[in-house]
Amino acid sequence: MSDHKESHEHQEPRHPHAHAPGPHGHPPGEHSHPGAKEYLAIAVVLTVITAIEVAVFYIPSMRPVLVPVLLTMSALKFSLVAMFYMHLKFDHRLFSWLFVVPMALAVLVILALMRLFGVW
Repeated sequence: MSDHKESHEHQEPRHPHAHAPGPHGHPPGEHSHPGAKEYLAIAVVLTVITAIEVAVFYIPSMRPVLVPVLLTMSALKFSLVAMFYMHLKFDHRLFSWLFVVPMALAVLVILALMRLFGVW
């Protein structure tokens, strides 16, 4: 009887909802998240976009379109951060839509108010 007890002591308990890893080592339905290389590449892209924003500010011929250009580049940077650093790219599409639709509505309201009050 002691042999039977010992055989169960060394087995690790398995969670009832645990899934066996898929072919790439991830549970089915899950995607791998970016590694250090991808995060560094995204950081470089964000840095380049920021440098372009600063350069655009100092180009006199860009003054008439400065606000829309800076808003567009800021939105691009924001979406990169949201997709990769907040992992929205790897979550269910519903979460992305719940995040993107109100954000787009907010941008449209801000642009409409800027136009209404003559800022743009």
